[in-house]
Amino acid sequence: MDDPTLILTLLLLAAAFMAGFVDSIAGGGGLIAVPALLLAGFSPVEALGTNKLQGLFGSGSATVAYARKGHVDLKSQIGPALLAAAGSALGAILATVIPGDIFRAFLPFLLVAIALYFAVKPNMGDIDRARRLSPFLFGLMIVPVIGFYDGVFGPGAGSFYMLAFVALAGFGLLKATAHTKLLNFASNLGGFAVFAFVGVISWKIGLMMGAAQFAGAQAGSRLAMKNGARIIKPLLVITCIALAAKLLADPANPIRIWLNI
Repeated sequence: MDDPTLILTLLLLAAAFMAGFVDSIAGGGGLIAVPALLLAGFSPVEALGTNKLQGLFGSGSATVAYARKGHVDLKSQIGPALLAAAGSALGAILATVIPGDIFRAFLPFLLVAIALYFAVKPNMGDIDRARRLSPFLFGLMIVPVIGFYDGVFGPGAGSFYMLAFVALAGFGLLKATAHTKLLNFASNLGGFAVFAFVGVISWKIGLMMGAAQFAGAQAGSRLAMKNGARIIKPLLVITCIALAAKLLADPANPIRIWLNI
């Protein structure tokens, strides 16, 4: 599309800041940034590609902030990060040729299920619990699947990573958030590489939104590290419910079309 107007650009920057802030704590930033890009007139594939570019800044910013405070060991996560990037790259390839209606239809229900899990599960805090999968199996079986989803559709991937780290890897909420941002960065990078190769990224607006994402992620990650589960858990639940409601209210949602609502 042509360059957006000044007002649209400012709105996109505001959306990117909020996306970075929310995503650094609870995930779901793509469900703020992608609709904003679509409303600005970008095509669906261009919106996904540009979102991957600007998302790199937010997830990268948050990853560095968490790593500096010792909440994630970057060296030990190289393998899972590579698998996340590979899964996302494959998903992005498919995203250029298939519609995302299936994901768009079922995502609201998955988000509600995640919200309920975090809302009703007792004793959920920042203390690690017994893991249900070894790190090797977790990285091999879970990470590339979520990475694939992140590449082919994207929004909500952070919430899925969070759920997996808490339910299967036994991580506390703050540790899960920190590791989620690293894998988010890796899967963003994999999808970005494919979208850049096929030429569907708006570089100018993507880089400007990236700067806003960076600032938002810095603010959000600092708030999360200061308050831990006290802020992460409620914001995660609220974000999942709000994003599910937003998706279901979208007139273009396949479920509304199928049911003639």
